[in-house]
Amino acid sequence: MASLKAGTRPPWVGLGAAVWVQIASGNSYTFPLYSHSLKSVLGFNQHQLTLLGVANDVGENFGLLPGFVCNRLPPWVVLLIGAIACFSGYGVLWLAVSRTVQSLPYWLLWIALCVATNGSAWLGTAILVTNMRNFPADRGTVAGILKGYCGLSAAVFTEIYGVMLHHSSSRLLVFLSLGIPVSCFITMYFIRPCVPAASEDSSKRGHFMFIQATSVALGLYVLTTTILNDILPLTSKLSYSAIAVMVLLLLAPLAVPLKMTFYRSRRAVILESQYDPSDGIVCDGCEDKSEPLLTNSLTEMYLGAPDENNDVSEINMLLAEGEGAVKKKRRPKRGEDFNFFEALVKADFWLLFLVYFVGVGTGVTVLNNMAQIGIAQGAHDTTILMSLFSFGNFVGRLGGGALSEHFVRSKIIPRTIWMTLTQVIMIITYLLFASAIDGTLYVATSLLGICYGVQFSIMVPTVSELFGLKHFGLLYNFISLGNPIGAFLFSGLLAGYIYDNEAAKQHGFDVLTSTMTCLGPDCFRLTFLVLAAVCGFGVIMSLILTIRIKPVYEALYAGGSFRLPQSSTH
Repeated sequence: MASLKAGTRPPWVGLGAAVWVQIASGNSYTFPLYSHSLKSVLGFNQHQLTLLGVANDVGENFGLLPGFVCNRLPPWVVLLIGAIACFSGYGVLWLAVSRTVQSLPYWLLWIALCVATNGSAWLGTAILVTNMRNFPADRGTVAGILKGYCGLSAAVFTEIYGVMLHHSSSRLLVFLSLGIPVSCFITMYFIRPCVPAASEDSSKRGHFMFIQATSVALGLYVLTTTILNDILPLTSKLSYSAIAVMVLLLLAPLAVPLKMTFYRSRRAVILESQYDPSDGIVCDGCEDKSEPLLTNSLTEMYLGAPDENNDVSEINMLLAEGEGAVKKKRRPKRGEDFNFFEALVKADFWLLFLVYFVGVGTGVTVLNNMAQIGIAQGAHDTTILMSLFSFGNFVGRLGGGALSEHFVRSKIIPRTIWMTLTQVIMIITYLLFASAIDGTLYVATSLLGICYGVQFSIMVPTVSELFGLKHFGLLYNFISLGNPIGAFLFSGLLAGYIYDNEAAKQHGFDVLTSTMTCLGPDCFRLTFLVLAAVCGFGVIMSLILTIRIKPVYEALYAGGSFRLPQSSTH
């Protein structure tokens, strides 16, 4: 069993370090920043470019392997693999875009992009699984914070791309191939499994609120400076000062463990007095040297006292199991730990997969084609569009996690209701895109970013609540496959084909050889109408899922606090 770090500060240090890795793991969102160079320098048409966008999404979301090994390898090894993938993949893309190596085949670039963005899956899985287990009673909040920073990463990279790299695609690819591994090497020591707190920390809520507030400040700051730099170009000195302030805001979450170091609470002092350095785990009397990740005291705190209304036969069965007369063999109930194959036969698992597939599959289609959508509707500089989408994505991820956590505890409303509501808004948003009414492009982009971000921050804790944390990494990454599948169907097969057809009509070229730009609302109108119809299907599926899992949340959050269920023995 892996050594667990004890104490009250290490989980917060790990969360602060994870912020940097989460920003790095959002590297796949930079595709629109260099996609135009792939098209112009290498002579690709829109259909080829959208298939590269599919490769971008396949790599980012194909996390079955990291999900499988995250229970067998320490987080630093998983992070190392992700760093190597980013270095290798983006390095090959740089060789092509910079013309350092001439005439690299299309299939090799497709694979290189898959490998590069697959590093995101390794990085994201390592930090998400580790921090969800370090804060098991605050899954929605932690998922919202981490996924929020991932959504904000596009705005951070856009700021770096415009200010430091001067809108150079080749410099951006060099930065990604070298900068991501460096950030992983610096932070990997601090991202490690820790013993969850055995009692409720009164300051925890304040700490989470501080991190959320600083992330909002970062998002507003990056959005403002990006727009200002686009409208009123800043001097070199001011530009680099803006980057320095951004770095300080990224470091802000580390203020929590610093505060805990210099202003230790009485509870922290007591915990340190119970720490056994020979074992690395906080214990009472230190009689048992092999405590599980979720200790008995933690389980009792969330589970509460035994229910006096339990059926007599169930009590007798438990007594028989305790005496060794009966070996417990039953399938887990929703809310307990499922293994991968047990989850695959559950209807709720596939309903969640379908709802997520609709939300992110349609949203990523717009993201991958953002530059072409902007140009088609007259916005020739798509930097502002990318920043608006990124900030909306961040707000959706952070706000979705915080709102769902509040309402699931106060009203016991299943988290998936927020996927329902946002997909209704997505229908309206796609109709706005299709109408191409003057002045609606930026509003629709912002709304779509928010709704797209909510899908992530809701799916992650929902998987852990319905199917447990034991195999969370594998289950979460399997459902994440809805993203590349949606990208392939809606972006690769639908949007790219319709765009090239419209471009061919406008310029009179054969669709297979045309590399011309399509202008006007017809370039994507049919695509947006199809996406709106697909979201209508998603709304129906999410309503069914919400009704089905309502009893699970009533059991988990009875009394307004999370109740950790007993796990079944498999």
